[in-house]
Amino acid sequence: MTPPMPTPIDAAQLSVGTELPPLRVEPISRTTLALFAGGAGDHNPVHVDIDAARAAGYDDVFAHGMLSMAYLGRLLTRWVPQQRIRSLQTRFVAVTPVGAHPECRGTVTAIDRAGDETVATISLQVTLPDGTTTLTGQARVALA
Repeated sequence: MTPPMPTPIDAAQLSVGTELPPLRVEPISRTTLALFAGGAGDHNPVHVDIDAARAAGYDDVFAHGMLSMAYLGRLLTRWVPQQRIRSLQTRFVAVTPVGAHPECRGTVTAIDRAGDETVATISLQVTLPDGTTTLTGQARVALA
């Protein structure tokens, strides 16, 4: 199935405080972790092998931080075409356990000019239903 094209953004309709439509992803499964490990080439055993995770002090395997970052990329590209993303910075702040149901959110925090472009700065975060924030970040997106 081809993902829908992003809805074009009219910079004149944006303001500081505008929230992007949230992205709610399916619960993280062991299959998701195995497929992401293969696709990303990140075979760190704490993400796919419960014995390795326990030996490292965790109760179970947990999601790759880069998987959550990829979800933030999806949040952005549902809103603007990929070629408009000027930067994406993140900070991993907590693990995403297997079975968790992440939600990605973004809020416009600034709109300014950068050369001949209007650029929005967007504060990003991934949270779990219990309120845990697992990833924070910021993106800069060209609006025109």
